[in-house]
Amino acid sequence: MKIKDKVLIVEDEQSISNFISMILQASGFDTIVVRTGEEALTMVSSHCPDLIILALGAALPVRGQDSLLYIVTDTLPVEQTIGLKPDTVPTPFEPELESVLFVPKGQWVTGVSINWTQSTQNRYQFLVLEDLSGDTYSFKVSPMLIYIVRNDLGLGGKFSYTRSLTKLEKGSIVLGDDTDYDIEHLYRLSHNYYAMAVMRNYFSLGHSKRFGFFNELQLQVGGGQSKLSKGSGQTLTGAYERNINFSLGLAPGLLVFLNNYSALEVNVGVLGFSYTHTRQISDQIYESNRKTRSANFRINLFSITFGVAFYL
Repeated sequence: MKIKDKVLIVEDEQSISNFISMILQASGFDTIVVRTGEEALTMVSSHCPDLIILALGAALPVRGQDSLLYIVTDTLPVEQTIGLKPDTVPTPFEPELESVLFVPKGQWVTGVSINWTQSTQNRYQFLVLEDLSGDTYSFKVSPMLIYIVRNDLGLGGKFSYTRSLTKLEKGSIVLGDDTDYDIEHLYRLSHNYYAMAVMRNYFSLGHSKRFGFFNELQLQVGGGQSKLSKGSGQTLTGAYERNINFSLGLAPGLLVFLNNYSALEVNVGVLGFSYTHTRQISDQIYESNRKTRSANFRINLFSITFGVAFYL
């Protein structure tokens, strides 16, 4: 005589338990039906069922239920338990999103951007500015080094140095027929240094491995100094400034791989918080301080920057 497998059904709704029991019996199983966790504990110890079906989400009496769940999960394989409470055997949520590897782990990303601007004015006029004569230039260099610690995730840093010089021999600001201001021998020189910690995430644009976008989390610390002088001889005045800057922000961007080792990157500005403290000494006598705090969460299309990065 063949011994039938025993199935213990724990269900407080009689109509449901009868339906499950009828189906199992028609399939060749021997069923035991109980309504509470306390009754189920007794049946587990006395009948040793081969399979236990627990009520999913049913309002079973609390007494005996936790012990029953412990016995089930500790003594029976997972494939022999049906209908365990969701908080006992959780099912992880897996969104149906296909992940496309864009930048593999172990690569180095490096690059440098250099900017140089120079202009010369000779009796230049623009709106309220008249008779401007002088020279200006600005220089900026910014190297970058990032290591891909995980697929599509990189950690690294950037360093930036900027220098600007303005030499204005003469000029006038004309606000009206009887209101004008003359400027002579204006000189300003500034240096700024910035160090930045970067965490960059890459995302593929569709199934393509050529086009994608990235987002940088940037923590920047920097500072600099500048000096300003105006006039000559007895009318010479000057000021010296030192500044410290802290900023935290996000820098989204797009990139296009030109080949396997180089990519063109487009950055659309920095979103985040910034704090600057400036200390100024005028004529080596007067001291003043200025503190600036700002928050920017708007993308400025006029601050787009281009660069080339190398993936080694």
